[in-house]
Amino acid sequence: MTGSSNGDLSRLSINQMTVRQLTLPELTEACVRLGVPAVGLWREPVQAYGVEAAAKLVRKAGLAVTTLCRGGFLTATEPARRAEALADNRAAIDEAAVLGTDTLVLVSGGLPAGSRDLRAARERIADALAGLAPYAAERGVRLAIEPLHPMFAADRCVVSTLDQALELAERFPAGQVGVVVDTYHVWWDDRAPAAVARAGGRIFSFQLADWTTPLPAGVLNGRGQLGDGAVDLRGWRERVDAAGYSGPVEVELFNDGLWARDGVEVLVEVVDRYVRHAR
Repeated sequence: MTGSSNGDLSRLSINQMTVRQLTLPELTEACVRLGVPAVGLWREPVQAYGVEAAAKLVRKAGLAVTTLCRGGFLTATEPARRAEALADNRAAIDEAAVLGTDTLVLVSGGLPAGSRDLRAARERIADALAGLAPYAAERGVRLAIEPLHPMFAADRCVVSTLDQALELAERFPAGQVGVVVDTYHVWWDDRAPAAVARAGGRIFSFQLADWTTPLPAGVLNGRGQLGDGAVDLRGWRERVDAAGYSGPVEVELFNDGLWARDGVEVLVEVVDRYVRHAR
């Protein structure tokens, strides 16, 4: 099976976590065979494979790397933990540069233990970005703040809406700090369409996943296969395009059911669903 039978795949990128059961060589081989031109990578499996080796493998396959996930977790209050987080983010920036991607996705971090102050947590993110953004810019890497659905605000991400992400990003040069528009996290927000238009050139990444119910017990792994849920995927793709975004469309699915299946079979299905529901 080749991409030619699936329509135009020129903007499609497969996030590595969508088919995490595939090794990086298996993922690259399958993408080449299916005509998928790009991948989004995750730090942990890339580190396990070797950052330099991963960069060489993907480059040899002729694939682009659209994003590296993830940096962030910048809300700690203790000086030692903040220093550790900043060092880890600088390492993530360096890894992104080696892999040849210009976009590091940031999941900002949740509330510190015992805190209920969301606004203060967001200010600590801004403080961290003030040092990280110039460091990233020197290495040709942009920082993309990803808002996560509010159900993750306590433990993973105090940035819950595109408006909140933009309030942080707009403090910095447009070429340095922007946002991720992930349909799974923003589809519910009536203000998100206006935020997309406002974001314009600050949209650094566009990711697709559907919202299906009931959510699993492990909510984090509940992203639905494209077309199985409530999200108007093509409508969101058209919305970011209208805002001036012309970059990759990255499919990122955390789904235990998909992970339990044959990875290449899932990848073939994702390509088909992308063409049917989003292209």
